[in-house]
Amino acid sequence: MNPHSDSVTSAEPTSGPDSDASASGRSRGRPPVPKERIVATALKIVDEEGADALSLRVLAQRLDSSTATLYRHFSNRAELINHLIDHTFGGVPVQAAELRSLGWEDACRAMATWMFENLRSHPNIAPLLLAQAPTGPNAMAMREMALQVLLDDGFSPRVAIRCYATLARFVLGFAIQLNGDETEDAALAEALRNSGEDNLPATSAVAAFGPVPLDDEFSFGLDLLLTGLAQQRSR
Repeated sequence: MNPHSDSVTSAEPTSGPDSDASASGRSRGRPPVPKERIVATALKIVDEEGADALSLRVLAQRLDSSTATLYRHFSNRAELINHLIDHTFGGVPVQAAELRSLGWEDACRAMATWMFENLRSHPNIAPLLLAQAPTGPNAMAMREMALQVLLDDGFSPRVAIRCYATLARFVLGFAIQLNGDETEDAALAEALRNSGEDNLPATSAVAAFGPVPLDDEFSFGLDLLLTGLAQQRSR
């Protein structure tokens, strides 16, 4: 989950505590806003309007506060985005000991499925993961648990890190599609039905079974991926 780009994490233009305070006489007297409330409100904006709608100024307006107040917690928009991303890795529904007791395959399946469902709840977060590696404390804790499971079950360090990276990218690839338009599936279904045996015989032969729902594709692909990873265990 870590191709890098600056497109979604650019800093706020020419705005800071001093400029904001001078713009409003009330700014310096406003009470601080808890970081948890700031992150929750920022996530709500991203959920409702997409990441492009999030700026420190918009966030301050939603909080009935000032950007100067936000700068007490975040130096710029990029840092705020980092916290939002890490927020989605919080609250893993299993403890490390419980996860390790499952064995590597069930543990990896559980973590991949949980992360996919979590991103389903916040589909506008998934594209942000294309821009930067998740390195916050929650993301690192999740990575640590997964890697420990793999190492405990006989995967070499070289293979374990590749297994985790592959699983993470698999989940991200599907999560990005969660914002897809249902009309796209309808158009594909129509194209499959009208393919015709003469022109596209193979496509016509499978037309009754497509398009495959995204959840089914995810489960099917995860099974194949875990089967392939098992073959790497002794390497």
